[in-house]
Amino acid sequence: MEAPLDRAAVEAALLPFGSSRMLPAQAYTDPAVLAWERRHLFAGAWTCVGRVGELGEGCTQRALTVGDVGVLLTFATDGAVRAFANVCRHRAHEILPDGASNGRPSAVCPYHGWAFRLDGTLATAPGMGPLDPAELGLIELPAAVWEGWLFVNSGAPAAPFEEHLGALDGLLRPYRMGGLQLGARHEYRVAANWKVMIDNYHECYHCPLIHPELCKVSPPTSGDNWTMPGAWVGGSMDLRPHVTTMSFDGTGPGNFIADAPRRTVLYVGLFPNLLVSAHPDYVMTHRLIPLEPGLTTIECSWFFPEGTTETAYAVDFWDLTNRQDWAACESVQRGLGSPHFVPGPLAPNEDAVYQWTTLVAEAYLGRGLRLT
Repeated sequence: MEAPLDRAAVEAALLPFGSSRMLPAQAYTDPAVLAWERRHLFAGAWTCVGRVGELGEGCTQRALTVGDVGVLLTFATDGAVRAFANVCRHRAHEILPDGASNGRPSAVCPYHGWAFRLDGTLATAPGMGPLDPAELGLIELPAAVWEGWLFVNSGAPAAPFEEHLGALDGLLRPYRMGGLQLGARHEYRVAANWKVMIDNYHECYHCPLIHPELCKVSPPTSGDNWTMPGAWVGGSMDLRPHVTTMSFDGTGPGNFIADAPRRTVLYVGLFPNLLVSAHPDYVMTHRLIPLEPGLTTIECSWFFPEGTTETAYAVDFWDLTNRQDWAACESVQRGLGSPHFVPGPLAPNEDAVYQWTTLVAEAYLGRGLRLT
């Protein structure tokens, strides 16, 4: 199914790099497009819903929304996590309200008391007489844990998670992200479309004007972008010769990640909503949650090797850089609402933006998610 967008305008984004144009304004401003994205790009792909350890802490079940689909997560005592449609098999009542959690040994529908074990099988159905539990269990949804993050495919079946991830697993494996410790987390509410912020993330053409602090520690023209298998886009940037990490003065009291590269920072975006910035001594992530066409929540987390006690050198640096980006993105969003906006071309060093845009544009045209 195609997105509710002018096909010719979307096809203009798929022209060869150097002659292509950005997506039309409606891709960033139209509620109908966001509704389509929630169903086809978020529910229909592998969406990151958070850190599995945090989601399961102190509970056996938790309800959340993935794309536009209600999901019930269950956490067993053996550490197994499973995802189900948050829909009772009797009369479709939600098992738990969105955002709620509890520690019960079974999931009980509050409407008529049907109870389901944590593996989704039907346990009891009061007053119903003999039923076949195998036919009336909760509908299980694909879920995968990677480096401590939980991903759920809540809509139409997506490609296997390993294919979705592709070569990214090998690139990020040296950072051992699953074993890093959360050092800080900020939540931002940004008046911009989720794709505007991902576009911004994938280029440093704006860095000399927007990020003077960043340019002091990392040359904005350095590094390379990759074209590898998987539903992700990204590349690397170099540190300046005198710099050991991304901070205001280029140094920090943190501990290096044992096998991580020392002279580069990796910037990658795993479709649809997880950005990973991997440094020699910490990993920063952005998890995006679209609320409205022009409003997005961003959960920014900083992860450090065990034993790191001072984190402000990284957190303060990137909090400033984030806020510089958000101000620029909000200005872009206002510009997209202008009746005079016409999609423009990409600069020669915006090839990662082109990769991201074509990934989205092909999905808009109903061609599925490009994995190679």
